[in-house]
Amino acid sequence: MLSRRDFVGSVAAGAAGLAVSTSAKSYAQIMGANERVNFAVIGTNSRAGAHLSALHNNQKDARLAYACDVDSTILDKFTGHATKAMGDAPKQQKDFRKVLESKDVDVITIATPDHWHAPIAILGLAAGKHVYVEKPCSHNPEEGLMLIAAQKRYGKLCQMGSQQRSSPHSIEIVGKIHDGLIGRAYWAETWYANRREPIGIGKVVAVPATLDWDLWQGPAPRTDYKDNIHPYNWHWIKRWGTGETLNNGTHEVDVARWALGAEYPKSVTATGGRYVAKDDWEFYDTLDTTFEYPDQMITWKCDCSSGKTTYNRDRGVMVHGTEGSVLIDRAGYEVYDRKDKMTASYRVPGHAATASTDTVGADSMTDAHFLNLINAIRVGEKLRQPIAQGNVAVTILQYSNIAYFTGRKLNLDAAGKIVGDREAEAMTRRTYEKGWEPRVS
Repeated sequence: MLSRRDFVGSVAAGAAGLAVSTSAKSYAQIMGANERVNFAVIGTNSRAGAHLSALHNNQKDARLAYACDVDSTILDKFTGHATKAMGDAPKQQKDFRKVLESKDVDVITIATPDHWHAPIAILGLAAGKHVYVEKPCSHNPEEGLMLIAAQKRYGKLCQMGSQQRSSPHSIEIVGKIHDGLIGRAYWAETWYANRREPIGIGKVVAVPATLDWDLWQGPAPRTDYKDNIHPYNWHWIKRWGTGETLNNGTHEVDVARWALGAEYPKSVTATGGRYVAKDDWEFYDTLDTTFEYPDQMITWKCDCSSGKTTYNRDRGVMVHGTEGSVLIDRAGYEVYDRKDKMTASYRVPGHAATASTDTVGADSMTDAHFLNLINAIRVGEKLRQPIAQGNVAVTILQYSNIAYFTGRKLNLDAAGKIVGDREAEAMTRRTYEKGWEPRVS
């Protein structure tokens, strides 16, 4: 198997010169205005289904060239769906590095476990590919900075999967908030509620014959395979996942930041615990976080167990201003005056009152987010969630996790770096399996 060091050296050398000289518009000219953009989906479980749906619904502009996964059962299932949806079978590949070597791929989409997001994205950019990376774009703050540096170094586009940035009604109402609809916006409440089952105490078992466990772990330090990790419960293990805060909180907190026009806070405080079950779950099931700004505040409420809704929604954002409030979720928005009277509203046709999905009707956010990236590649359209912008929400939510695990309030400088707390600052990076350390050459 090609080593990571050999691979990154070869692709970086070839890609750097091309990437520096190739803008989105000139790239479109090379491709030809009527040619489709060739995609490779890396990580074909769960969220990859939305990627496939977006490619299917944009297939006059997009083609699925490769499907890649370290689990052959999951890969075969996805490929079957993809062949029916796209009318053509994508090539299958277990090792993403082989995909990056292919000249038939213009864009990679990353829907792997979180510990792989930034390393694959960095290698993809170095290989001359555009990147669509699911949230969170990194496992830790240091990786986020490396990913931003890689995007600048290699010159390719990198869009993070905060798909609500491409929702027409969200764009509309955030624009109105910025124009003074509710006066000065000063506080955004964000929340997510679910009833997740305990994951139990895992037993060390033989690795399934269909799974390449070594490649699945990749940059993470090696550990035995347990029967309660794959394919989803890695979310709740710190060496691979980032907890519910980065799993779903990224979406809501990003919308809050967008609505308030807020960047990095001056401090982060988080309290909570794992209250409902005693198992291998390493994060909290309940968490309250406060992000303090000089004259604004964002609050994040994470509920993995009770499932109790807030404002009759399982997820959303309530933006408070000096002249009223606005409730925003994936299904629409509601505007309230100072007397709590609803003055305006919008609901996506056919959408339920609560709004976990993002693939309904003409307002399919993932479809629109993919099309935005395609148009950015072909005609230079501005990305709605470029990596430098998306990484802000990811980083401050990673600070939420750090504040929880240290049990302390974190203070940040103007650049968003932790100050006065060496232990917390050390938690902004992680240990890598030797030979798999990401780097920007």
